[in-house]
Amino acid sequence: MSLIRNRIKEYRARHGMKQEELARLVGVRRETIGNLENGRYNPSLVLAWRIAKVFGVTIEDVFTVTD
Repeated sequence: MSLIRNRIKEYRARHGMKQEELARLVGVRRETIGNLENGRYNPSLVLAWRIAKVFGVTIEDVFTVTD
């Protein structure tokens, strides 16, 4: 089974951004960002793209798939 790991928390810290701010910028609730960061939820491709765009990086920079 493959898992999607992410570096959202790391990128938020680099940008001095709270979960609430990122959530507002990508159009989701703060709880969704928390669930993503804790691996309880995998993003849609559109949400992954929006998150990467906020940080000015590629989707692959933020999200990795592990086997």
